[in-house]
Amino acid sequence: MPSKGPLQYSQVFGCKKRATAVAHYKCGNGLIKVNGRPLEMIELRTLQYKLLEPVLLLGKERFAGVDIRVRVKGGGHVAQIYAIRQSISKALMAYYQKYVDEAQEGDQRHPHPVRSDPAGG
Repeated sequence: MPSKGPLQYSQVFGCKKRATAVAHYKCGNGLIKVNGRPLEMIELRTLQYKLLEPVLLLGKERFAGVDIRVRVKGGGHVAQIYAIRQSISKALMAYYQKYVDEAQEGDQRHPHPVRSDPAGG
């Protein structure tokens, strides 16, 4: 069985009034699900664009490498939509800060220059 690298997985949460949404994110192929359903299957069509705002703002290519699963409970429909939107945004920010940006950075250590002895000895 081939050994994979460490699992890049974490969770963040978003709150609005009494609604709490917990987003679990990991490396994947751009799948976003809310309570086991794709974003397109959310009942409130008028508020569906609110859910898609992070995707539309940042572009689908940013979400292409991340799978996000969101569980939401409590509050009303509108508060849940805002909590989901906040958790999706936080999940993407955390993913890029934790895994993508750190992987791109090089070695931050710099060698000090060799200095001559000021006493001349």
